[in-house]
Amino acid sequence: MSAPATWGLVVETTVGAGERKHTEATVVAHVEGSREEALAELERRARAYVPTHPFNHDRRRLLRDGDGFLLVVDGAWRSFLTRFTVAELLEDSAAPPRPEPVAEEPPAPEPVEEAPPPPPRPTSERLAERDEDGVPVLPSWLGRRDLY
Repeated sequence: MSAPATWGLVVETTVGAGERKHTEATVVAHVEGSREEALAELERRARAYVPTHPFNHDRRRLLRDGDGFLLVVDGAWRSFLTRFTVAELLEDSAAPPRPEPVAEEPPAPEPVEEAPPPPPRPTSERLAERDEDGVPVLPSWLGRRDLY
């Protein structure tokens, strides 16, 4: 059986202004599993995403587009676009090497914890002790074996 696919959740947004305006892409998370599971997580993130621009917006629209979503936020002067994409991870030079698959052994039985022995029954003299207000020092139920 092959390993489940790993999907990268990518957010692309325009940053800067004027001649310094450019698009930045960030892989915000990885999802192992089916493409549908990755799209569901991407949609959850797209719905919760709050862009830095515009600070106050007049309108917010989230659109599904193929393998992702487009978020269009209209500000007072112009619209801002954020693209959310799901893409299968094929290679990652910084990823740790995957361990070789090992034949699964049956799990070791978990140790059975023995119940601690019940506390010794208090003597009748100890049960009769009372503090200066007349309250018993030991509760009457202490040491009763029928309560375990």
